[in-house]
Amino acid sequence: ATSGLAKWAWLLGRGGGERRAGAVAHASDLVVAHLTGNPRPPTDWSHALKSGYDPGRREWATEALDAVGVPSRLLPDVRPPATAAGRVSSAAAEATGLPAGCQVRLGMTDGCAGQVAAGADRPNRFVTVVGTTLVVKGASEELLVDPSGAVYSHRHPAGWWLPGGASNTGGAALADGFGDRDLGELDRRARARGPAACVTYPLRGTGERFPFVASDASGFWLGEPGDDDERYRAVLEGVAFLERLAYAHLGRLGTDAEDPLRSAGRGGRSRAWAAIRATVLDRPVTVAERADTATGAAVLAAAGTLHPDLPAAVSAMVRAGEEVVPVREEREALDGSYRRFVDAVAERGWVDEGLRDAAVSGRKGAGAGPSPADGGN
Repeated sequence: ATSGLAKWAWLLGRGGGERRAGAVAHASDLVVAHLTGNPRPPTDWSHALKSGYDPGRREWATEALDAVGVPSRLLPDVRPPATAAGRVSSAAAEATGLPAGCQVRLGMTDGCAGQVAAGADRPNRFVTVVGTTLVVKGASEELLVDPSGAVYSHRHPAGWWLPGGASNTGGAALADGFGDRDLGELDRRARARGPAACVTYPLRGTGERFPFVASDASGFWLGEPGDDDERYRAVLEGVAFLERLAYAHLGRLGTDAEDPLRSAGRGGRSRAWAAIRATVLDRPVTVAERADTATGAAVLAAAGTLHPDLPAAVSAMVRAGEEVVPVREEREALDGSYRRFVDAVAERGWVDEGLRDAAVSGRKGAGAGPSPADGGN
């Protein structure tokens, strides 16, 4: 209901909107229009993905658009991100202070721009964004098809794929009881305390969308925390368990994320949390220095102008950041808690036996795509 396609259909269906509309556009298209003076500029295939654009066929999915009443005559042309879309007009230059004639290039969605800024720009590079939610995004040469719908893919400007998914769990879990606390101090105490004896899936509300799709999913505790320090530590571990399950699911679909994994987002910059995640994942995690959307937009703008292409721009402009390695003495305890977590999720019917087995068989998952018989969930 929140997709671009649904919004276009809703707007056009109100009070003769279809008769009066000259075009449909995304917010990013309006910015390009104001900057260039072109009332109907092209859009990029990143923003167009959820508005009915088929990145596999590289064309609008007219059957879907026809079904919801969005006429093809209103649709913008679609081009790859980082494509030149015009130049800053004299009117826009006067209004903004940008130089007249400056190139305007097409961008990407905020999530994809953040992914570029983290350096997860080429096949087998992945980044985990620990913000309000837990988001895992990466690049692959082939399209990963997930029958469960937990993983979907944007298209890379070079034609590769950008698979990923967003959980309903993440940094927001810390809002319950810790929102007004000094998280730096809590991090220090969590590191000093060591692994929690209890296990939690810190989902707020009902329903999960990644790494599994379950509308009835709800948070749970296995055991009770002895104090606030243990409760805080258990929440950090619970999100890390979900992250490991996410990479197991991606591995089962056919990708193999290279080391080190990249980390971004406000929660991703926590060294205590990064150490827990690295230990749970049993692989190093690099904490990106500037993995924000503005940096990603700057890298996109430099691709094809200051640098030959997007990978070259990323290599020149993105700094790897600090590498956090697993805490070996905590590995056994966290591995045991992770297995309890996976068993509890499977017992509730949220994942099938195939993913359950892949999740606990190794840190990189099964590494092979799901068989037709198991449905790929």
